[in-house]
Amino acid sequence: MLKQVYRNLCTHGGGKIRLCLYAPATGFHSGQPCFAPRSFFGVEDFLDDDNSRPYTYKKEKKSKNPDKHLSFKQRTVAYMEPFTLDVFISKRFVSASITHRVTSKQVAVAGTNSKDIKAVLKSRSDIPACLAVGRILAERAREADAYTAAYTPRERDKFEGKIRAVVQSLIDNGIDIKVYLD
Repeated sequence: MLKQVYRNLCTHGGGKIRLCLYAPATGFHSGQPCFAPRSFFGVEDFLDDDNSRPYTYKKEKKSKNPDKHLSFKQRTVAYMEPFTLDVFISKRFVSASITHRVTSKQVAVAGTNSKDIKAVLKSRSDIPACLAVGRILAERAREADAYTAAYTPRERDKFEGKIRAVVQSLIDNGIDIKVYLD
């Protein structure tokens, strides 16, 4: 390669041999001239995609679909908080259940459609009915050794009114409820 450069200098110089010191100002990479100066280690310091560090450093693995990536907390929350509270309120009745997350089995269920509650209540969908459902669900959950539960309201539900009455009744009757509002 040095011969080619020297030959080009000689041909452009009119055939006269000139003494010169050849010091390339640019580096060569796979036969192509590179306009960036070479680094100390002999590798050009091109930056990676986000311009944070040279490409010679090991890049961290990026997830192909970051929305599907589960964090440690997301993977272990089912074991740390094994019981969830589910509350359903319609125009005609109220029902609530405590479910084990890992086994997906319902540990305790209470609703205003059951015979024992239906006879006692005037209305099956008002706030006193919600308080009664919470009280009975708390008794059944304590019998099943479920003393804590997590509750995340559905997207369409607001944590107020009847839903809040059920959760507050559970808390008042000895069940610790962690409410996650997003």
